[in-house]
Amino acid sequence: MTVDYEARLQRVITYIHDNPAGDLSLDCLADVAAMSRFHWHRVFRAMTGETCAAAVKRIRMHLAANALVSSDRPVAEIAVSVGYPQIASFSRAFSDAYRCAPARFRAEGKATTLAIHRTKGDLNMYDVSIRDLDGLRLASLPHRGAYPEIGRVFQTLYATIGARGYFDKIGSGVGVYFDDPMSVPEAELRSVAGATLLGDAAVPDGLEAYDIPASRSAVLTFKGPYSGLATAWDYFYGPWLSSAGERPADAPSYEIYLNDPTNTAPHDLITELVMPLQ
Repeated sequence: MTVDYEARLQRVITYIHDNPAGDLSLDCLADVAAMSRFHWHRVFRAMTGETCAAAVKRIRMHLAANALVSSDRPVAEIAVSVGYPQIASFSRAFSDAYRCAPARFRAEGKATTLAIHRTKGDLNMYDVSIRDLDGLRLASLPHRGAYPEIGRVFQTLYATIGARGYFDKIGSGVGVYFDDPMSVPEAELRSVAGATLLGDAAVPDGLEAYDIPASRSAVLTFKGPYSGLATAWDYFYGPWLSSAGERPADAPSYEIYLNDPTNTAPHDLITELVMPLQ
């Protein structure tokens, strides 16, 4: 039965991400899962740690935040695309999640990006340190496609971990990114959604092992919503690298997510961006 529940949960997670403007009520998602409303609500919460309603809102707001920062689409159009036909309702929901109105969130994100592209390397926008990092063992799932869409793979990953009763055997989430999004077509971008394994814990069935070797690395500490990570990477590979006198190693960069987005406000999320060095 465990595998069956996992399949139902993965089906629902995929449906939410693919249909953010659609009917994502508990009744609808229970139908997608092919379970009764009452039982589905309990199964979803037990396996993910959050209610269906909380997951739907979090995913919708995350998609909206990415769209606000990465595009010039009108706010009203973005609101409709994530299931809010009334812009006032969208603004309230977004402000509740991100602590500022959508227009301000967009303006601040674009202002930071502009400042990064204008700087000559003397703008200390983020905290960066050089560290000798231990290797990491991950339980993981692969993702191919736009990097901001890796969230759906992380949800599948953690659903599998929850179904296996493995939460006490994992640590921080880790995203590994293999390609340059400026030179590789979006559909061909390769990445891995992973969770660190503690001690000698084995990789649970249904997931893949991925090892990150120990390395001397530059680590940028970023505090804020995940929609701002692309801008932080631009700074890391641009102004910081050009002024630091360092060279990247021939190894993928990765992100370590130090807290849980299901119970942490977006502006309080802390992510370490790791660039292995020669």
